[in-house]
Amino acid sequence: PLRISQRSSFAFLASTTNRFLLGISATAACVNLEKGQKAESGEGHGPIAVGSTIPEATLRTFPLDGAAPQDITTEQLFQGKKVVLFAVPGAFTPTCSVSHLPGFVEKFEEIKAKGADTIAVLSVNDAFVMRAWQADKDPSSKILFLADGSADFTKKLGLDRDFSAFGMGTRAARFALIADNGVVTYLGVEAPRELKVSTAEAILAAL
Repeated sequence: PLRISQRSSFAFLASTTNRFLLGISATAACVNLEKGQKAESGEGHGPIAVGSTIPEATLRTFPLDGAAPQDITTEQLFQGKKVVLFAVPGAFTPTCSVSHLPGFVEKFEEIKAKGADTIAVLSVNDAFVMRAWQADKDPSSKILFLADGSADFTKKLGLDRDFSAFGMGTRAARFALIADNGVVTYLGVEAPRELKVSTAEAILAAL
C-alpha cells in the first residue's frame, strides 16, 4: 500500500508540474507572440509588403451602439482612405491589453492629426469578443475593432501564425501597417519578444 501511495504522489506531482510549465509557456506565447510558427494556410499568398495592395476580404465589426455584428469589406475600409491597421494575437491577452492597444487609444488624436482617416485593430477573434474588448479598453470608440474570426484576411496577408501548441489555433502575428488608398506604405512585423515596430509611436514616426 505504501508503494502505491508513493507512486500516486509522484504521478500527481509530475502532472501538476507539467500543467504549471505548460501554463507558463502558453502565457509567454500570448504575451510576446514569440513561439508562433508560420501557419500552413494553403492560401498561396506570400507575406504582404510595402507597395502591395490590400487583398479583398470581409471582416466583421460590432459597434458598441450596434444591435448585431456587421460585415465590412476591405474595399469599404481602405478605398480612398489612409488607414492605420494594427493586429494582435488575441483580445484580452496581456501585452495586447496592457501596452499595444492602449498606446493607440492614447495617441489617437496625434495619429489622426498626421493624416490617418481610420485607426483599426484586427484580431483572429469573433466579433462578440472584440466588442467586449472594446467596451473594456476603448469605450469612447476611437478605434475600429475588426474581427477576422476564421483568419481569412490574416492568411491572405501572409501574417498568420500557428499557436496550436498553446491551444490558440491560427492567430495573427503582431504587426501594424499604413495603407494609402489600399496600398501598403508602411509595414512593421514584430520580432519575437518585441513591441517596437507596431506601436503607436512607430506609426507616428512613419506617417
